[in-house]
Amino acid sequence: MSEIRIETLGCRLNQIESEATAQFFTDAGFSVSMEGLTSSSDTDETTLLSIINTCTVTQKAEQKARRLIRLMLKKFPSAVIIVTGCYAQLSEKQISEIDPRICVIGGQMKSRLSTVPALLKETKETGDWNPLSFAKSIKKNIFSAPQLKPGFPEDSFKLSATSFLSHSRASLKIQDGCNNNCAFCAIHIARGHSVSIDVQTAIDRVQELEAKGHEEVVLTSVNIGQYRGEYNGEYYNFTELLALLLAKTNKIHFRISSLYPDVVDEKFCRVISDDRVQPHFHISVQSGSSKILAAMNRPYSVQSVIDACKRLNMAKNKPFLACDIITGFPGETDEDFEQTMQLCKECDFAWVHAFPYSERPGTAAVTMKNKVPQSVSGERAKTLTDWAVAQKIKYVEQFIDTEHKAVLETVKRPMALAAGGKQSRFIYHAVTDNFIHCEIISDKQIAANQMLKIRLTKVLSERIKKGGDIESSAEFL
Repeated sequence: MSEIRIETLGCRLNQIESEATAQFFTDAGFSVSMEGLTSSSDTDETTLLSIINTCTVTQKAEQKARRLIRLMLKKFPSAVIIVTGCYAQLSEKQISEIDPRICVIGGQMKSRLSTVPALLKETKETGDWNPLSFAKSIKKNIFSAPQLKPGFPEDSFKLSATSFLSHSRASLKIQDGCNNNCAFCAIHIARGHSVSIDVQTAIDRVQELEAKGHEEVVLTSVNIGQYRGEYNGEYYNFTELLALLLAKTNKIHFRISSLYPDVVDEKFCRVISDDRVQPHFHISVQSGSSKILAAMNRPYSVQSVIDACKRLNMAKNKPFLACDIITGFPGETDEDFEQTMQLCKECDFAWVHAFPYSERPGTAAVTMKNKVPQSVSGERAKTLTDWAVAQKIKYVEQFIDTEHKAVLETVKRPMALAAGGKQSRFIYHAVTDNFIHCEIISDKQIAANQMLKIRLTKVLSERIKKGGDIESSAEFL
C-alpha cells in the first residue's frame, strides 16, 4: 500500500516527468508506487493522492485515460485524483466534471506538481483527512494561479529526475513543445511552443547520472531539431549539445529518442560516429507520399528521409532504424500508401510503428475532405505492421551468436525457475546497444542498470509476432 500512486500514459517525456514527480514525493517522505492499476487491483483506502499523466495523441489514448481515471476513483476511495498531461491541457472542463475529487492541471503547468508534497504533508499532519477539502485546497493554492507565459511550458525542466523508481535506463528531457503546425497533431497545442534546457544544466545532469553509475542516458524531446540551448552567451543546436556532452563525460552512453530527417546532416553523423552514441535511431516520417507530407504540413521531403537513412547507415554499423507512419490521413489513396510502403522498403527500416489516423480537435486535418474510412486506414496499418514484424525478425536474426553491450533492466521476474532443492535461477531483461530487447536466464544475481557483455542466442519470432517486448534470448559473457 502506498500513499501516492502515479500512472503514466503516452510518450517517454511523460514517463520522465512522472519519475521526477515521484522523486519529489519520496524526498518529502511519502511512499510512492508506479505499479500499473488494473481492474483486478485491490481497493486501497490508504492512498491519499493518485496522479495520472495523460496523452492526447489519439482518441484511444483519451478513452484509456478516462477509463483509468474512473478506475482510480473506484480503487482509491479516499484519494484526490490529479489529472495532468496533454489530455488535461486540452480537456480540463470535461475531465473536471467526472467527479469533485478530481483536480486538473494542464500539461504546460505540470511542474507545479513539485509543490504538492509540501501542501499534502501539512494537511496530513493535521490528522483530519478529507479528499474533497484537499482537492479544493490544491485548486486554490497551487492550480488556480494563471500560467506564467501562456502557450509556453512553465518551468518545463523542473520535472527532470536523476533517480528512477520504475525505469532502469536513465532519461533526460532536453526540449519540450513544438513550433511546427502539423495538420494532424494536437501535441504542439497541448505542450506549447518549443523551449530548451540550457547546455550547462544538461551537462550537469548527465555528469550526475554518470557519477551515480548510470551507463546510458536517453535524450528525449518533442522535437529535437528545435533544440536551442544557451551556453556562454551563444545558442547550441542538438548536434553541438551532443558533441559537448560527449566531451564533458567519460563513459556514459547516449541514446537519441527521436529524430527529424533534417537533423541528420554530415556534422551530426560525425558526432554520432562516437562509440558512445548507440546505433539506434527513430525517425519521424509519417508518410512516404510527397502529396500527403505536404497536406500534413511536414517540414521535410521523402528524399530527405532516404538521405537521412543512408547517412545513418554510413555513420553506424547496421543501426536499428525505426519510424512512425500514419495510415489513412485525409486524401491518402492506394497509390499514396504504396509509396509509403516503397519508402519503408527502400530505407530498410527494422521496425515501423504504424497506426491509423485519428482526428484531433483543433487541428487543420479535421476540416479536410476525402476522409479515408477507418476500415481502410486500419487495414493499411495492419499491412505495414505485418511487414514490420518480418523486418524486426530479419534484423534480429543477423545478430544471433554476436556479442553486444547491453544495459540490464529491472528484473521482470526474479523468481526461482527450479523447484525443490535445485539452485534458483533468475530471468533478466536487457537492451542491447542496437535496441534488441533480450531475455537472459542465469544463476547469477545481478543488480539492474549495469552495462554488461552478452551474446544473443536465439530470435524469439513468436513473441515478436504477438507484439511482445522481448525479441531475443541471450546469455551473459
